[in-house]
Amino acid sequence: MDKFVFLLELIGTVAFAASGSLTAMRRHMDLLGVIVLGVITSVGGGILRDVILGITPPLAFRDPTCTLVAVGVSLLLCIPWIRHSLMHNHRLFDVSLLLMDSVGLGVFTVMGIWNAMDFSPDRSTYLLVFVGLLTGVGGGVMRDVLAGNTPYILVKHVYACASLAGAVLCAVLMGIGLFGCDALLELINTPEEILADSALYLDIYVLGLPFMFFYNIATGIFSALGDSKTPFYFLAVSSLSNIGVDILFVAGFKMGIAGVAWATFLCQGVSCVLAMVVVFRRIRAFRTEGPVQLFSWNMLGKVAVVAIPSILQQSFISVGNIILQSVINTFGASVIAGYSAAVKLNNMVITSFTTLGNGISNYTSQNMGAGKMDRVKEGFGAGRNLVWLLCVPLVVLYFFFGRFLLLLFMNDPQGPAIDTGMLFLRILSPFYFVVSVKLVADGILRGCGLMVRFMIATFTDLILRVGIAAVLSATALGSTGIWMAWPVGWCIGTALSMVFYVTAIRKALAEPVAAAEAEGQAAEIRAEAEFAADAEMDTL
Repeated sequence: MDKFVFLLELIGTVAFAASGSLTAMRRHMDLLGVIVLGVITSVGGGILRDVILGITPPLAFRDPTCTLVAVGVSLLLCIPWIRHSLMHNHRLFDVSLLLMDSVGLGVFTVMGIWNAMDFSPDRSTYLLVFVGLLTGVGGGVMRDVLAGNTPYILVKHVYACASLAGAVLCAVLMGIGLFGCDALLELINTPEEILADSALYLDIYVLGLPFMFFYNIATGIFSALGDSKTPFYFLAVSSLSNIGVDILFVAGFKMGIAGVAWATFLCQGVSCVLAMVVVFRRIRAFRTEGPVQLFSWNMLGKVAVVAIPSILQQSFISVGNIILQSVINTFGASVIAGYSAAVKLNNMVITSFTTLGNGISNYTSQNMGAGKMDRVKEGFGAGRNLVWLLCVPLVVLYFFFGRFLLLLFMNDPQGPAIDTGMLFLRILSPFYFVVSVKLVADGILRGCGLMVRFMIATFTDLILRVGIAAVLSATALGSTGIWMAWPVGWCIGTALSMVFYVTAIRKALAEPVAAAEAEGQAAEIRAEAEFAADAEMDTL
């Protein structure tokens, strides 16, 4: 853990040293000025943090490593051909400065919170947020004052808002994850024999939350640009590399559970950095008239209108899944292991159906914009036939040959764990024909902007599944009752989705939507649909 924290601090130091050096170069300072601003920007926030926490002398004066790294970065940027390239390409310069500021801001905000948790006996939320905020923006304020600029946080709301939001988010999530880990795992009835390993995995996983956050931002931007291939490539490479690194860390380095967690963290981090680099390259290609507005409260409000319902939906779904997991945990490690392996295979199928549903959603919104609602009905039939064609081999494979697939995740071909996994697959797989229709119908509901009806069908499925699982698991059925809850929830949810779909199509065909008005709303509908689709995949 100490090595990881040190590595994270080095990343932030490099980013902020580059940010300070670039600012000095823009002010046409000499080599000494570039080095001074690079060092001040990289260690300034940490010095303020240490003073507030009573760590004296501050770490920057006791360990020169970060200072030396900052000097090295400043000297590197002063190499003539590098400086010339940056100073004569204004767009590259601006993107580089923004990228370095973003990375440094995120890393040092998290580091500020981390240190506040470690060194202060009073771990109040206010202290964590304040120290995180000051660590994130402190070096930048010193840089701007020395450069003769008004500090960005006083004129560009994006920096202060990003730092504050990051501080609050990381304080809450990392605080809960790191300090409430054992309590949370006990709350969901985690068996004692796997509690330590579960806590270790969760501790490491929580550290990767910033990577996940920025990666999702990048994929959201790609989707908004109509590019679904690029995030798929990143996801595919990340997933495949994660498998390879898992094998290396676990089988090669004998790191056990920690190896799995660090492999996930590493691959998420690499994917995040690469995705953000590509995003900035795409943004650099945009041509705008006049200065670019970095932040808009009006735009934030529009984003919040779409994001907040999705956040609430995701939160509700997550709580439901946690309750369901707590019921499963009461049956011991074997049932947990069997369920964990089988649900991976189940999720692969649901993800495939959800992807097709997303395509139907985009198809629906596009035809709504063109005023061709009759094609939406045809799209439902084509989508249904397509998912049913996928269901046939998948159901046969899972029902009759699931044991061989489960051995990809398990070692014992005859133990109670694999028997549990097989029972799970044999109960659920025949109902793939049902849930696939629901996902196609839901895609049309999202594409039509009928989010309330979509959420009713989705939440009904989840609530019934959790409730039925809790009731049946207390009977003689035991854990089998939990698996039976899935088909019941799917069937009722599908019935609701189909009723909503038929009603919506009849109304749309009877009263065609004006093309001009629908076209203006299509973009917002697609954005809401993408948020909701991600949430639904977690539900199923």
